[in-house]
Amino acid sequence: MALRPGLSGSATMVVTDVDTATALGTGDVPVVATPSIVALAEQATIATIGSELDEGTTSVGYRVQLDHLAPTGLGGELAAEAILESVESRRLTFRVSVSDGRGLVAAGRITRVVVERARFLEKAAGA
Repeated sequence: MALRPGLSGSATMVVTDVDTATALGTGDVPVVATPSIVALAEQATIATIGSELDEGTTSVGYRVQLDHLAPTGLGGELAAEAILESVESRRLTFRVSVSDGRGLVAAGRITRVVVERARFLEKAAGA
């Protein structure tokens, strides 16, 4: 693995009906839902490390610590950035932020763990 602190990646999305709190059942307003913000931030972490992982490995979510600070309505454009802060054995910690055209929407940290893909899938299948 060539994983090292300082790597960065990004992901973007436009808020649609399926991304809202109303659609996901996490509220009753047509603004981007917190789970959609988390998914976008995780996409940015994957963009950061995707090409740096050894063959046969992948990363899986371990911890999400995210503050959702401001609403973004339908049609709003969101951009997430992830910066790999630390590499501790197989544990990767990222600083993440999500912004729209008006400013910061969410910020926090996401931790992922590097696993052997085949072994992980065997565990998931109960083998």
